[in-house]
Amino acid sequence: MPENIVPHGSTVVLDNINGDLEIEEHGVVRSERAQLTVIGTVHFEGDCAFECGLSAENLDGEGDITIKGDLEIKGRVNIEDGRLIVSGSMRAKEVDVDQSVEVDKDLEAEEIDVGGSLRIDGSITAKKIDVGGTLDAQGQVKAVSIDAGGSVTINNKVEANEIDVGGSASAQGGRVGKVDVGGSFVSNGSLEFENIDVGGTVKLTGENTGRDIDVGGSCKIDGNLKFETLDVGGVVEISGNAEGKDIDVGGKVFIGKQLRLLGELDVGGKAEVGERLSAEKIDVGGSLKAKEAVVTSEVDVGGSIETSEGIAAGFVRIGRRGEAKGPIRAKEVIVGERARVEDVYADKIVLEEKAQAKNLYGQTIHLEYKCEILGETLYTEDLTEESVHFAKPPRKVEKLPQ
Repeated sequence: MPENIVPHGSTVVLDNINGDLEIEEHGVVRSERAQLTVIGTVHFEGDCAFECGLSAENLDGEGDITIKGDLEIKGRVNIEDGRLIVSGSMRAKEVDVDQSVEVDKDLEAEEIDVGGSLRIDGSITAKKIDVGGTLDAQGQVKAVSIDAGGSVTINNKVEANEIDVGGSASAQGGRVGKVDVGGSFVSNGSLEFENIDVGGTVKLTGENTGRDIDVGGSCKIDGNLKFETLDVGGVVEISGNAEGKDIDVGGKVFIGKQLRLLGELDVGGKAEVGERLSAEKIDVGGSLKAKEAVVTSEVDVGGSIETSEGIAAGFVRIGRRGEAKGPIRAKEVIVGERARVEDVYADKIVLEEKAQAKNLYGQTIHLEYKCEILGETLYTEDLTEESVHFAKPPRKVEKLPQ
């Protein structure tokens, strides 16, 4: 039985202790020192309080405990069915608390395991943070891994190899490895990342650089984004520049400035780029709009294409009843049935039934039944047509205009 005991409901003034300390329910410990040092383990049964700081080897007990000062534990903090409240800073090797932890200043530990909520008004430095409910930190958070069943709110920068959150997570930028969030993820500062996998929505701000983003709902970037793959089920909005490999979006894509892709832009609905668009391949189910589009291989658009400076590609296909505003330059162009285009420059041009064009310039041109050409038709090799209306007679020439 420990020699140093604080009896039930009593208030005791203690000096430093060489040995263990036991505190019974509703016990209160005071010290003439700013911090009481216990060279041993502090045990408590029931709610208790230290009206001073505490330094000990271990802290073990059941119930709520309040420390009015700094808490320094060389080993383990273990609290069952209770809360830990620290009005100063806290340092420990391991922290295991059933209900909640509140620290007014900084928290430093190797492992933190809290069943309910963790609220830190300062910074957190740890290897592992595991919270069953919510994590709320006002300062910077540095950890190898962060795991929360509910939500994570970091009102400062975050540095972590892995973040796994069941609900929502937010930070003010930083550097992260893998982010896996069931609901929403928000970064209100520039972020470096490896992988972001979010079931709901993603919102990033500033300069953002990483590898892969996979979002079930929407992805909004107020700034610039560099990435490898961007896979979004709904809508993508990027106010600045975007640079990466592949984009696959089920709904719509809006890029405020330039979009540069080494691979494919695949959009189920609408794609709009404020300035220049470059990619290896473009497949858009609805409409495509850009100041200029430069594509290495092929462009396939089911609805409309609108460019002020034109589109250049290896192969361009405009879907049935589609429309293209702006010049098209390609090796091969196919204009679907009843579709409408303006100027087309290509080695091979095909207009399907009842399609319409302004001007055609090609080596070989094939025009199906009842197509309509509003301007001139110039070709260098061969022209085939069936009941086509020409505003001007077609002409075979030695050289085509550029």
